[in-house]
Amino acid sequence: MIRWKLPFILLLVLGYLQYSLWYGKNNFYDYQENVQMLENLRKENDKLKARNEQMFAEVDDLQKGYEAIEERARSHLGMVKPDEYFYRIIIDSKAKQ
Repeated sequence: MIRWKLPFILLLVLGYLQYSLWYGKNNFYDYQENVQMLENLRKENDKLKARNEQMFAEVDDLQKGYEAIEERARSHLGMVKPDEYFYRIIIDSKAKQ
């Protein structure tokens, strides 16, 4: 009588564990989604780290040298030095078509 109970109980435990693995709370599919989300967050974090490093380098350049300040004034503010000429070339977008 005991011979058939033990395998039956073990089979029930195995079935419960398999059900929990595939369909229970925190199942295999949830795990796969979390792994993918973690990978996406790591990629985004790497991009933000690179952007931060670039910004820190730019701040460091602005604090240490006048060349960076001059370049910023020329490109963003349109400033020119005394006795210097500034030419803006405007390409007509209609002429390209």
